[in-house]
Amino acid sequence: MDAPEPTRPAEPLLRQLDLLVRQVGHWTPPRWAASGPSGGPARADLVHRLVQLLADLGADAAGEPRRPVPRLENDLALPDQLRVVVADLVAAGPPTPVLAGAADEVAAVRQAL
Repeated sequence: MDAPEPTRPAEPLLRQLDLLVRQVGHWTPPRWAASGPSGGPARADLVHRLVQLLADLGADAAGEPRRPVPRLENDLALPDQLRVVVADLVAAGPPTPVLAGAADEVAAVRQAL
């Protein structure tokens, strides 16, 4: 038997967003600049890539052209950028599989951090 569908299709994405923002919302600039536990790009770069991916999904769902999300000088703004692009994505009303995929992407970045 399959798990029941959430009453709100965006619920898993919003839950993952909340977990990620709680995880990184208190970080200092040096922590943002550091690589994740497995090495690789800076944590801020990983999160900004996620912001861009979510913005692209929102643009696609709204029938708008994709636009680059500016990389702000202060990485402390990344949690706010995440909130904005997720709100835009949810407001665009994409199909449930798009929202589920976005939730998976957020969860993957949480794991990588």
